[in-house]
Amino acid sequence: QLQLAESGGGLVQAGGSLTLSCTASGSIFRINVMAWYRQAPGKERELVADIPSGGSPNYADAVKGRFTISRDDAKNTMSAQMNTLKPEDTGVYYCYADITSQSLNNFHIWGQGTQVTVSS
Repeated sequence: QLQLAESGGGLVQAGGSLTLSCTASGSIFRINVMAWYRQAPGKERELVADIPSGGSPNYADAVKGRFTISRDDAKNTMSAQMNTLKPEDTGVYYCYADITSQSLNNFHIWGQGTQVTVSS
């Protein structure tokens, strides 16, 4: 069974930093795309950043210059370094992966989410 596990959320003051991590597990042949999404209270889930296999990351305008994502395909992990955090960055952050399984089927997998709260 394919799974994503996130860690690293928490409470931080505005201007501070947090690092999120995501680890994929299961019968993985290839992870095509990994991404971070977030959902603030009362708002729709939105893309924060994504990174394709062997490609460069793409960032939402709201986080450009402050967030950096990277992935380690050997370990099936992705991380997000979030700097200069703002109260509007508050929300539940979800890891997402587009995964091709060992049986060569394609799956869209979500993590359970991790809370990030930025106080003003």
